[in-house]
Amino acid sequence: MTQANPSPGLSQAGSISALEVMSYSPEETQKIGKRLGGEAKAGDVFLLVGGLGSGKTCLVQGLAAGLGVEDVVSSPSFVLLKQYRGRLPLYHIDLYRVDRREEVEDLGLEDYLSGPGVMVVEWADRGWGVWPQDHLLIEMDYLAETQRRLNIKAHGSRYEVLLQNLQQTWS
Repeated sequence: MTQANPSPGLSQAGSISALEVMSYSPEETQKIGKRLGGEAKAGDVFLLVGGLGSGKTCLVQGLAAGLGVEDVVSSPSFVLLKQYRGRLPLYHIDLYRVDRREEVEDLGLEDYLSGPGVMVVEWADRGWGVWPQDHLLIEMDYLAETQRRLNIKAHGSRYEVLLQNLQQTWS
């Protein structure tokens, strides 16, 4: 069963700005992603940070399902970016093979950031400083074979609303 706890951190408006969610299966991780994808809007940016096996791609699979993507979603580690069609385009970026922020800047992701779709970035910590100030940061931790901790942090009022809606799902 997925559990959610508001983390300390309220915005000035009193809405939550951080949430910790525990997932006990890949299906639960996908369910979290599906909820986010169902509420995603054009221009949304989801930044995923976590080690190998922490569930980043699993979360993206759920997000894609929430956007109505019917294709099989896999990690674009070797091509860096995959685009999927759903009710909004999904731009799935994986920076695992990128070593420096300058390499991220050279990828020309500005078109995707200002495009009509939703951007989700795995290994987003390799591009700090490139991403927009407003985004949803999801830090994922592998705790056990079937247990993951997701620390979700809203940066910007749009994402505080999204986070509040996500919390209500598990309250």
